[in-house]
Amino acid sequence: MSNEVADLLVELGTEELPPKALKKLSDAFTEGVRAGLISNKLSFAAIQSFATPRRLAIKISGLAIKQENQTVQRKGPSLKAAYDAEGNPSKAALGFAKSCGVEIDQLQTQETKKGTWLVFENNQLGQDTEVLIPAIIEDSLSKLPIPKRMTWGSHRIAFVRPVHWLILLFDDKVITATILGKTASNTSLGHRFHSTGKIVIKSIGEYEETLEKVGRVIADFDKRKAIIKQQVETIAKSLSGVAQIEEDLLNEVTGLVEWPVALAGKFDPSFLEIPQECLISAMKEHQKYFPVLDANGKLLPVFITVSNIESKEPEKVIAGNEKVIRPRLADAAFFFNTDKSQVLEKYNSRLHKLVFQENLGTVFEKTQRISALANSIAKEIGDASTNAKRAGELCKADLVTEMVGEFPDLQGTMGRYYASHCGENSEVAQAIEEQYLPRYAGDSLPQSKPGIALSIADKLDTIVAIFGVGQTPSGSKDPFALRRSALGILRIIIEKDLDLDLKCLINDAATLLGNKITDTDTQQNVFDFINGRFRDWYKQDGIDTDVIIAVANLKPSKPSDFNKRVKAIAQFKENPAAQALSAANKRVSNILKKVVITFDKKINESLLIEDAEKKLANAIDQQGNEASRLFDRNQYNEGLKLLATLRPEVDRFFDEVMVMTDDDDIRDNRLILLNNLRELFLQVADISELSQ
Repeated sequence: MSNEVADLLVELGTEELPPKALKKLSDAFTEGVRAGLISNKLSFAAIQSFATPRRLAIKISGLAIKQENQTVQRKGPSLKAAYDAEGNPSKAALGFAKSCGVEIDQLQTQETKKGTWLVFENNQLGQDTEVLIPAIIEDSLSKLPIPKRMTWGSHRIAFVRPVHWLILLFDDKVITATILGKTASNTSLGHRFHSTGKIVIKSIGEYEETLEKVGRVIADFDKRKAIIKQQVETIAKSLSGVAQIEEDLLNEVTGLVEWPVALAGKFDPSFLEIPQECLISAMKEHQKYFPVLDANGKLLPVFITVSNIESKEPEKVIAGNEKVIRPRLADAAFFFNTDKSQVLEKYNSRLHKLVFQENLGTVFEKTQRISALANSIAKEIGDASTNAKRAGELCKADLVTEMVGEFPDLQGTMGRYYASHCGENSEVAQAIEEQYLPRYAGDSLPQSKPGIALSIADKLDTIVAIFGVGQTPSGSKDPFALRRSALGILRIIIEKDLDLDLKCLINDAATLLGNKITDTDTQQNVFDFINGRFRDWYKQDGIDTDVIIAVANLKPSKPSDFNKRVKAIAQFKENPAAQALSAANKRVSNILKKVVITFDKKINESLLIEDAEKKLANAIDQQGNEASRLFDRNQYNEGLKLLATLRPEVDRFFDEVMVMTDDDDIRDNRLILLNNLRELFLQVADISELSQ
């Protein structure tokens, strides 16, 4: 190779990969190779990923053809420890030299601030990239997020799916290597039906184009995804509708096809008599179809499927899909009509056999707790009805219906339909569906007061219960989605500006759980856990960590109040006076840590000697009293703006006044003055935490 850099192509050909996991596998493979290149100090310009049902591939541009030569240095014992008084080498020095493979006189010395040390320096020649690449690829493949690997044939090689071919090209030449039992070559395979025989990749730069033109494979996942989206939207528009394209389904369909062809089919309009959510779920979950809605969001009797073949007779492909979807929709209709044959409350009896968690009893017991907690929350937010209580009693009944058993994503939604069908109050029906909101970041919140109360109650009961039996989330393990539930609670309380006290809510939930709780620190742990979600939340809003810590140090127990304080401190931090006042508060805090104020905290004006301390005392008295009144009304921005005007007096005080004077009375009086200054700010946050 004559160039200093070259391009690398890796393609691993397999049986059809899991469509839901394809993008994740591709991203992990790419990141693993990227990390391997970096750790091996191999520079590169860019990495492009490719992923189809039958291949994972990476193209790396501008990759160095070899590592740079490196000087590797090892540090040994200090010079003092290396030789005795007579100049003879110590065992430590001799051992270090031996471990480096040299004689002791071949070692060097290095001067540092902490003294002189023996060192060994070795010039290490960089290895050729093509020698390092196979191990980098193998390491990345071994770390892919594959829950269960499979073996095939008579060998013990394991991977997510059987491997059929391997391309390893560097500077358009094949690297000699065997990975997952396959010897590298420059040949690939195209589309399973539209292409025959091996496809020779003559040039890395022509890889994508060759697969598309010769193999009828669109290798780039994102490109294929965009084509599918555009095709589906175009067909939906031609049907006077709008396709419902959810990201997860779009990714899954992209993982199912290599040559996408979108087609529209129809189904019997009579199926529209059942809830459209049932039909949509059947289409998406079982058939991977895209539903089409009209301008009012109502389902049209059509669907869009994405085929992996470009048929000469597309009408036959459409007819086949129409034939398949009918029994699926018929099943949904059957489930719906069967479930309606009895009132929703009757299903509660089955919840006695449904275990919530082995140490926490049944789902029925959980509904009783949720009902009681939701009822008390509803009263606190101004809902005098008992709709939250009733919704709590029925909130999990649909879990044991035929429809939800087949389509779990419809829990709550079917509860709303069945509650309405059997004559429950409309707010009760709405709350049953809203209990699961928000389901994910950015999802809508419950709108009705019973729904708000029920959603908080359900999530809080789960968190307190799981913490109560010692099963707290650890690392990435969070089987009960407690982090998501905690964020959901915070979002509801803050965005709805509810005056709810988190500690009181947690205590209520713990009381309802009674002796099921075995961890004595449960309530404090839950409070800290939920409050801990604030940091992730505010980071997304670009709020500095020191602002969050400044508020969190005071442990406000009302999330809405916490939020107002954080927003006010973030704004205060931009004030020109903030830095000086923060530094002053830090200084005051350090002074007060060294003393214990056991005396009356009222200023003795007769002991104010210096003009600077008189001015500060007067300013604290005037601005402080008004600021406190503003803080009592949660008007934190206004109060902090007022306290910012104290800066000149604070600066002058520290410039002109000695706090720790020899006169005990004057010293104590000045300490009281500083303590009063600090406590003014502590009504909002500990601003000494703000970075300078």
